[in-house]
Amino acid sequence: MKRFVAAICCAAVFACAGEQTEKESDAIDPETEPASQSTPAIAAPPANTPTEITKRANEKFGASLPLDDESDFGDARRGFLAAIEDAVIEDENGRIVWDMRRFQFIKGDAPASVNPSLWRQAKLNNIHGLFEVVDGVYQVRGYDLSVMTVIRGETGWILIDPLLSKAPAAASLDLVNRTLGERPATAVLFTHSHGDHFGGVRGVVTDEDVAAGKVRLIAPEGFAESAVAENVIAGNAMARRAQFQFATQIVPGPTGPVDSGIGKALSSDAVGFMQPTETVTETGQRLTIDGIEFIFINAPDTEAPAEFMFYIPQYKALHTAELATGTMHNVLTLRGAKVRDALAWSKRIDDALTMFGDKADVVLSSHNWPTWGKEEGKSYLANQRDAYRWIHDQTMRLANQGYTMHEIADIIGEPDFMREDFSTRGYYGTVNHNSKATYQRYFGWWDGNPANLNPHPPEAQAKRMVDLAGGGVAMIKNAAKAYDEGDYRWVASIMNYLVFAEPDNELAKSFLAAAYEQLGFQSESSIWRNYYLTAAHELRNGTPRDNSINITNPDFVKAVPSADYFDALAIRVSPEKANKAFALNFEFDDTGEQFGVKVNDGVAVQKQALFDDDAITTIKLNRADLDDITLGRASFQSKLADGSIQVVGNPLEFGQFLLVHDQFNLWFNVVTP
Repeated sequence: MKRFVAAICCAAVFACAGEQTEKESDAIDPETEPASQSTPAIAAPPANTPTEITKRANEKFGASLPLDDESDFGDARRGFLAAIEDAVIEDENGRIVWDMRRFQFIKGDAPASVNPSLWRQAKLNNIHGLFEVVDGVYQVRGYDLSVMTVIRGETGWILIDPLLSKAPAAASLDLVNRTLGERPATAVLFTHSHGDHFGGVRGVVTDEDVAAGKVRLIAPEGFAESAVAENVIAGNAMARRAQFQFATQIVPGPTGPVDSGIGKALSSDAVGFMQPTETVTETGQRLTIDGIEFIFINAPDTEAPAEFMFYIPQYKALHTAELATGTMHNVLTLRGAKVRDALAWSKRIDDALTMFGDKADVVLSSHNWPTWGKEEGKSYLANQRDAYRWIHDQTMRLANQGYTMHEIADIIGEPDFMREDFSTRGYYGTVNHNSKATYQRYFGWWDGNPANLNPHPPEAQAKRMVDLAGGGVAMIKNAAKAYDEGDYRWVASIMNYLVFAEPDNELAKSFLAAAYEQLGFQSESSIWRNYYLTAAHELRNGTPRDNSINITNPDFVKAVPSADYFDALAIRVSPEKANKAFALNFEFDDTGEQFGVKVNDGVAVQKQALFDDDAITTIKLNRADLDDITLGRASFQSKLADGSIQVVGNPLEFGQFLLVHDQFNLWFNVVTP
């Protein structure tokens, strides 16, 4: 019971962001191949080593872009005031939760193991500290995945997006106060419903100050619901995939992660949550916050389900939240989420350009660095707008000609302005997977070919493909030839079949890992690189089993509406365990809520009312007690023993209810069956 919703909201707040030391991969011994296979006289490719083909590919890619353009570096350094010493941040217990020293190797020219365009972005994101944007507007950059913007109000600081976690947010505000003079926080704006933009709130304000009206918490309409609900159902799988997207299990280095595109990496302190005290509901809405006027552009269902941008006339500053940053973003993030609307995204950027393009002297966002100058800002916004519009329109043009998702991704190309404007490069999202996401939004997962309507699942199909290819030895020979030719996509495809058919085939895993590694080394996208390199790491070292990572989040568990709580429970009901029908009533004394839950044939259905059958067992407790059980702070048995929980009727019915729920394992296999 105590871990039955342990994964709630973990993906949105990236709570799985831990650090582990990467093990050196041992050389693969062909003699370890399964006895059922004749060992081919083929050596496993060396680990952590870019091939000559990868070196040439990266050199060619770099030559195609104006990498000697230093203008972004000038913008990234402009207005520097101060930095956190050593760029190391500790939590209240002395545990390091942020350490920029990990990325000190990023300097000079790109090594052969890193795409030179990504290396350029990594160098830019290495620039950290407190910066003056204009007199009265400041940013703290480089101490978390996101950026905290600080605006001088009449009496205190107005904080925009207080990072992912508590200690980095607190350290960033401390840097501001030490450098600019101490002032209280008078308001916090959450631009949208992703965790790296609100999770550090408890590092900058207190519940008491909010309750006393000393601090306003302002968010877009639907913020709280979106922040919680987006990951209630899919949280465990999202958290696992986020480990791949951000390479949280690998030490940064020339053959490891180097950047995250929109920032360096994830911090690893406590992630908080506070309900907003007021919301923005429409474009053009004006609020005066600590004496400063804000004009908002509401942008729901774009980069996030709930999001806004804003313009500050006094400072002639346009803040684009995460709709326009220093990189192309994700229409569908690799960690998993609901598909975003590239067309609406483009239109909301156009709204910002139309309303404020001729007024703003600077355009800034919650990631990367600002763009100064009216004409420069207008060009930046126009290119950001057109990048998402290109992806949407060209995907749909090709789809309506009969091309399928993967065909479109290979032929869509990119417009000329993307070769010149680095802010539209695919350091985070890519044209490739964003076009697939756009296709998915309109057509779903299926390409329309009936052969792909109901194929065998991966393991069953893999065994058939290996048999068709003439066995594993033949496939490895084919993979070795393709690897020597630099066709790493093909090596990955066929070796993935062999690994899923023969999961103990170490030579197959070695070739698959090597192919993933070369694909990662060549990737311009940081998250493609991270995903490939994490896959290679797990193939060589096995799936991690770190039981010390606890992805349960107290603030989020408390914030989950009770109806969503029971929905999260329902997806854990195992049909094999739920082999008899039963029903329960729940009464929460502290909230006054009542729920009836009926389980029948493996389906749990809830209603926000009690069943009126007197024979049905009723559980009376506080919602807060249920939260404690979920968080592992208490057990059902202890709460029952001290009288916090009362069971009216047959307690065995509640015991049955507890037993039918699966416990989700964060460390499920991804790259092996």
